[in-house]
Amino acid sequence: MSSTDINEYMPENLAKAISNPLFPALDSALRAGRHVSSDDLDNHAFLSDFETELAQFYQRYNTELVRAPEGFFYLRPRSTTLISRSILSELDMLVGKVLCFLYLSPERLAHEGIFTNQELYEELLALTDEKKLMKLVTNRANGSDLDKEKLFEKVRASLRRLRRLGMIINIGETSKFSISEAVFRFGADVRVGDDMREAQLRLIRDGEAVVHTQEPNQHSLLDEGSLEEDLLDEDSLTDQEQVDDTELEGEA
Repeated sequence: MSSTDINEYMPENLAKAISNPLFPALDSALRAGRHVSSDDLDNHAFLSDFETELAQFYQRYNTELVRAPEGFFYLRPRSTTLISRSILSELDMLVGKVLCFLYLSPERLAHEGIFTNQELYEELLALTDEKKLMKLVTNRANGSDLDKEKLFEKVRASLRRLRRLGMIINIGETSKFSISEAVFRFGADVRVGDDMREAQLRLIRDGEAVVHTQEPNQHSLLDEGSLEEDLLDEDSLTDQEQVDDTELEGEA
């Protein structure tokens, strides 16, 4: 079949995009809920070059390829999407909001943009009601030391899931990570106003921008640019990602 025949069915630039060696892995990652920020140089440049063509491609699946104001890309499903999706737990959402708060904080510059699991956990406890946090894990307001250890493990599990979504970037084989601009999916409402950090703190403490779904303790964020429903399908994780999660179990 000649290139002319192909172009009758597919625009030339779209054919170039899907034949690019980067496309298969990137397409799989986007369908699994991955957010592609400027830290991912090759994939971000590829999406920037073929944004129009790929946006049309994903429309066939009733899904939008979105470029957020901060520059990162992600897929946002419509109600009739043909791509598998799931939604984040309440704790996942809360951890994401705290990550966004840290991204906006002066501490990020002081730490050269690097935080640890323990620092995130301590910030979470400082910004939220510990009794409410314990209820997410044990259904009891007062927790034992064992319950608090369980909460810490749950927070780390949330961080692992958010890493797979492209919200944080691990630093080597340690518990350290940097925060991607993709965390603004958890802070769409703070893009406007005089004090973004104060607005994000209000979201954390008041639980705003969260709506309940039919499933208990699961939420989706509201409207434009926020994390309506992530596309992470746990069954779609690669073997390597599952191995990475196992390795992270030993982190402090």
